Amino acid sequence: MTSRAPVRSLLFVALATLPALAGAVDLVQAYRLALANDSQVASARLQLGAIREKLPQAEAAFRPQVNSAATLQQQYGEIFPARGNQYSTDFTNQNYSVSLTYPIYRAQNAEVLEQSKLQISVAEAQLAAASQDLVLRVSQAYFDVLASQDNLATIGAQKRAITEQLAAAKRNFEVGTATITDQQEAQARFDLAVAQELAALNDLEVKRAALALLVGRQVGTLSMLKPGIQLSAPQPTQESQWTSAAREANYSVQQARLNSEIAKREIERQRVANNFTVDLVTSVAHGRSANFNQVGTNSVIGGVGVQVAKPLYTGGLIESRIKEALASHERTQSDLETARRQAELAARQAFYGVNSGLAQIRALEAAERSSQLALDSNLLGYQVGVRINIDVLNAQQQLFTTRRDLARARYDTLLNGLRLKTTNGSLGETDLTTVNAMLVAGAPAGK
Repeated sequence: MTSRAPVRSLLFVALATLPALAGAVDLVQAYRLALANDSQVASARLQLGAIREKLPQAEAAFRPQVNSAATLQQQYGEIFPARGNQYSTDFTNQNYSVSLTYPIYRAQNAEVLEQSKLQISVAEAQLAAASQDLVLRVSQAYFDVLASQDNLATIGAQKRAITEQLAAAKRNFEVGTATITDQQEAQARFDLAVAQELAALNDLEVKRAALALLVGRQVGTLSMLKPGIQLSAPQPTQESQWTSAAREANYSVQQARLNSEIAKREIERQRVANNFTVDLVTSVAHGRSANFNQVGTNSVIGGVGVQVAKPLYTGGLIESRIKEALASHERTQSDLETARRQAELAARQAFYGVNSGLAQIRALEAAERSSQLALDSNLLGYQVGVRINIDVLNAQQQLFTTRRDLARARYDTLLNGLRLKTTNGSLGETDLTTVNAMLVAGAPAGK
């Protein structure tokens, strides 16, 4: 209890600084608020903006480069003539120049340009992945609140039912139709329900605070899942179709594939470093100077030419960089295969999660009907004296627990459906809209 207190305190201190959001909030509204507030998506968006500047930087290498220089030099000298006296002199040299270099052939520049385009694609995939992750985080936090509300409502209903049974046990004991044991059992169940209700209230506050920090607003009433909603199986229905799509379209796979292509082009970039380069060069220089005899000269020199350069020996630097690039490319190939396997596993887990969740929902729906019948039978049996108080309490607890578990199973199945779509990169706000259509405005928990 004490270990969770500091975390809870920090949550509520942060929550107190957030503005309140009036009215009911549904899943799509929560996502849009989080999209404008989330720091992870903002970071990915800013990273994309920064990476996009690599393209004009690479394109600049194909354009002329113009430089200018100016030199002002004060010189001092001592003159020692063969005849006559020694004397000193000083003078000033001035030089101004402008030079232009136009790259005609530089093979490395083409590789750098293509790498910059690929890096932009990587950043775009990172932003898309961050947006998908936000959909999941908002949905998880939203359904966590709903599940916590359901748990609190379940305990509240159970507490009310136990209160009625406790009152009945007391009356029956007073008139002599029941033993003190029935009253004690009902009292024990009531005390336990009070303790569980306090814990559930705390859990709901924490879940609400987590959602509020995510969306940047204090949330009030949340839209709840419609009663008896029927969930559908994933489309397509074949697991192999999901795993195949995940191995190709998953955003982590896309990033790994692009990084591998960047590494491949790095090999070529290092290899062409041995190639010759061809540049058009031109310059204009103006100079003004004087000699020791104080005879001044002015000069203007211009020239146009073609410069061809090729490295002859670099001490093994280029060869080492090629080996480094080859090793890096092999590593990215391994990373790509790892990403594919992880995407395939995630798709398989989410696919099984949806289908097993649907089966669990059907089983819990049947259990809910059976539990209701069992409770009705126990209540009737208690009234006619063939059932005791503990039988009724157990039947009530079983029904309430089944209803809570059924709601949780529906939330988990919906979340697994969203996770399944992230594995092939198809999750978006449209999917949230579909889930949102299954919600209906409801009263806050505890009211």
